[in-house]
Amino acid sequence: MLFHLSTDSPVPIYEQIVGQITFAVAAGDLEPGTLIPSVRDLAQQLVVHPNTVARAVQILESNGLVTPRRGRGMEVTAEAPQRALRQRREIIQTRLRQAFREAFASHLSLDEIRQLALEELELARLPLPERDTTQVRRATPRETP
Repeated sequence: MLFHLSTDSPVPIYEQIVGQITFAVAAGDLEPGTLIPSVRDLAQQLVVHPNTVARAVQILESNGLVTPRRGRGMEVTAEAPQRALRQRREIIQTRLRQAFREAFASHLSLDEIRQLALEELELARLPLPERDTTQVRRATPRETP
């Protein structure tokens, strides 16, 4: 499994790890019984502090997605796919709600917010190499002075 962590993201690294593992389980990329590396190995692979990975693993365990396997890492649980589907929706819904609240707080009109959402939906559907993120677009709520 490849992780795409962004230090520029407002989402903490441990939440990015939780989200990406949750999304991979929900999508069927990580099936029940699949082993995820140990905290130490995953921290070395991602070049992050082991405490960051440990925090992510603790959340994944409490969410019922993984269970520790001594000396082997974490194993995706049998219940993980159904739980991950629900959790994936909750994660995305929370992020969208936060973005919409920022947009309203910055006094963008409903039409402007709707247009931004539609533009981003279209960009999100493109494969990564085809996305042109350098083109000039309207300011996002964080960029608005």
